[in-house]
Amino acid sequence: MSADYIRDGAEIYRRSFAVIRAEADLDGVEATLARAIVRMIHACGMVDLTRDVAASIGFARAASAALADGAPILCDTSMVASGITRARLPAGNPVVCTLADPRTSALAARLSTTCTAAAMELWRDRIGGAVVVVGNAPTALFRLLEMIDEGGPRPAAVIGVPVGFIGAAESKVALAEHPSALDHLVVHGRRGGSAIAAAAVNALASERE
Repeated sequence: MSADYIRDGAEIYRRSFAVIRAEADLDGVEATLARAIVRMIHACGMVDLTRDVAASIGFARAASAALADGAPILCDTSMVASGITRARLPAGNPVVCTLADPRTSALAARLSTTCTAAAMELWRDRIGGAVVVVGNAPTALFRLLEMIDEGGPRPAAVIGVPVGFIGAAESKVALAEHPSALDHLVVHGRRGGSAIAAAAVNALASERE
């Protein structure tokens, strides 16, 4: 079979982002946040994602500044961590996922929670000023908020886009409405996922679209 298709990767990216910007409703969205939303749409193919995306006023500035300062990127799953393009990171930022740490399963059993929520206990000394990225597990996002309620350190910004049917929508509302007014980015409702989460980081890490 012979087919005529675009083989230039850079051109595919250029055209894809042009289509997204033409079709998605980005009116009035600040430039850095718009860049993040474009990449999030690129990761899932749904231009209507814009209707569910919400962010605090200072999110884009806070997240970009933290990344530029070398803040660690704390990920709930290895899928999120794997999706972050290291070459785009502005300061060789460490990308951390403790889900596979051998201590995690024992912590989960002791705390009667999921492994993704338990894995966050191993972040405690790194959360302050970090960029936290939750793309899969609502329990991880809920646990982050509990840790802050308990007096734990505040991250610089939170990308909270867990996907699913049980707890996902609720965890994102809890983040957006948390009394500590965390700088945050969410996709309200059931949609989300690791690819969308990593795409947001990649967009915030570099101005190069």
